[in-house]
Amino acid sequence: MNWGDLLDLLFPRVCAGCGGRVGDATGHLCWDCQAQLPFVRQPYCLHCGDPVEGRVDEAFTCHWCDELNPAFDYARSVVRYRGPVPRMIQDFKYHAAHHLTPDMVRLLVAGLETAPEFGQLDALCCVPLHRVRQRERGYNQSALLAHGLAQKLGKPFLKRALVRHRQTGTQTHLTARERVANVHGAFAVRRRAAVEGLSVLLLDDVMTTGATVSECARILKEAGAAKVCVLTVARG
Repeated sequence: MNWGDLLDLLFPRVCAGCGGRVGDATGHLCWDCQAQLPFVRQPYCLHCGDPVEGRVDEAFTCHWCDELNPAFDYARSVVRYRGPVPRMIQDFKYHAAHHLTPDMVRLLVAGLETAPEFGQLDALCCVPLHRVRQRERGYNQSALLAHGLAQKLGKPFLKRALVRHRQTGTQTHLTARERVANVHGAFAVRRRAAVEGLSVLLLDDVMTTGATVSECARILKEAGAAKVCVLTVARG
């Protein structure tokens, strides 16, 4: 019996999706919940990666991208915010379930492998929390994701590249246009030299309309970043 088996015997892993026993599955999702992961598949918007139902025979951009022209070059998400995903992400985001970081990073690696359009990436950064929110929560879940993925890729993590200097409040009940206005001017780059000329991968846990990551991308490009691509675990 190896150490992993012994730990599972003494402290059985609980599934992050359904709360049951994980059993012999890898990580913190049981086999049933792994089978229920709603992976994002084509067809989806060429720009923001938002999937659509039904058959689409040609590459397309969605209405939101056509109307608001987000600043990132491409955005992709690995799974939809459905099935076992909401419980897993909410525990990771709000209940300090840091042990789920490797599970999330594995999903991000899989998502990156299916996004050749991102091209060569020089460095990673994450959507920052305002200092008050980070002090209350004690950590930034997006920074955990970016740090873990950077280690896997052997790329630098620009942990302090972006700062959120204005609190924006919840965007849950805002329209896409209201979200864009809500986050406008909320971010800044600490040091231009840290991002100038780089192809940057921006990480976050969930993308809904893309207003927040678009604003981050805009600021990074204004500071001289050559390219900004976005990768999130889930798409709301």
